Amino acid sequence: MRFKAQLLGFVLLLLTAVNDSEGGQVSAAPSQPTVACAVTTPNGIVAGGEQRDPTSHGNRQVSVGPFGLWPDGTVIFKPGGAGFVTRDGSLGMKFGWRRGVPGQLRIEGRRLDAPASPLRAEVPNGYGDLGFQATYVIFSTPGCWEVTGRVGDASVTFVTMVVKIGEGPAWRRDVP
Repeated sequence: MRFKAQLLGFVLLLLTAVNDSEGGQVSAAPSQPTVACAVTTPNGIVAGGEQRDPTSHGNRQVSVGPFGLWPDGTVIFKPGGAGFVTRDGSLGMKFGWRRGVPGQLRIEGRRLDAPASPLRAEVPNGYGDLGFQATYVIFSTPGCWEVTGRVGDASVTFVTMVVKIGEGPAWRRDVP
């Protein structure tokens, strides 16, 4: 797993190298250090049913997914990519969840590899008390994050790496 994290850091460094005005290379590496982050591997469980999804992680009561966890456990914010940047520099990305038990989804999280403000989440109304729930998870900084979704007494926790390349996505959004 450590090799995979190091390889990812190296690939991101290569992807962000740019030429300067004289043809030499200047590093435009992500604005955070590359660290080992024991990201969660999807277990395929989708809450509330017997179906399986290769990107889902959770239990029969609550899961992130289907289309929940990002490839290789890394959420990448890059120019032209998905997500948004807030006025304070936080990074927001859409996550899908499933509720197998009735109730309101609550999301909380913390950065594991350095001090940071806790993450924020937007959980809109209109999805009913059970089943699919779209959300925005808003990370205050790039880094290694632990995220927990709760519905009543049920919960699921996953770890993901958040990476920002350059200025991140073009979409800028004010978030309360």
